[in-house]
Amino acid sequence: MSEKVESTGMDLLKEVANVSGKPGLFRILKPSRAGVIVESLDEKREKTLIGPTARVSVLKDVSIFTDGAEESVALSDVFLKIREIHGEEVTLSVKTSSDKELIEFLAEVLPEFDRSKVYVSDIKKLVTWYNLLSKYIPEAFVAGEAETAAEPVAEADAAVAASEEAKEAPAKKAPKKEKSKA
Repeated sequence: MSEKVESTGMDLLKEVANVSGKPGLFRILKPSRAGVIVESLDEKREKTLIGPTARVSVLKDVSIFTDGAEESVALSDVFLKIREIHGEEVTLSVKTSSDKELIEFLAEVLPEFDRSKVYVSDIKKLVTWYNLLSKYIPEAFVAGEAETAAEPVAEADAAVAASEEAKEAPAKKAPKKEKSKA
């Protein structure tokens, strides 16, 4: 099941992170000598440098504890299940909903979640993150069919680029050798 998820748009979760102490989510742009450069997932799209001591959690690596045979379920699986049940937006308000409503929401999506390890604050983050991703990176939820068709093209493009580089490298070296002989 997790292999199928990896072939969907959920691969984009490896580019999205939560930074401890900062609200919202961030798209990871590139590493730098002083940390990581990120861009906020909101209207502002502010770029920020996150220092090396900050706790950065890449969403691809986040999972939710369960009581079932598996100890946890990948966040990407949970997001896809939310999409199935609730569509593009979860209308549950993280500010005004009761703890009971939030727990019922997760129980509907992931009945086997571990109630002793998953806190209401975690469910609030889940809802907030889902809505942010759905609004600012909707391509993360694109069905696997569209990407599966695109993957061979991307791989072919990479192969062509690599072979072109290989062709160019000897061509660049040859004139240098000729110059040194002359």
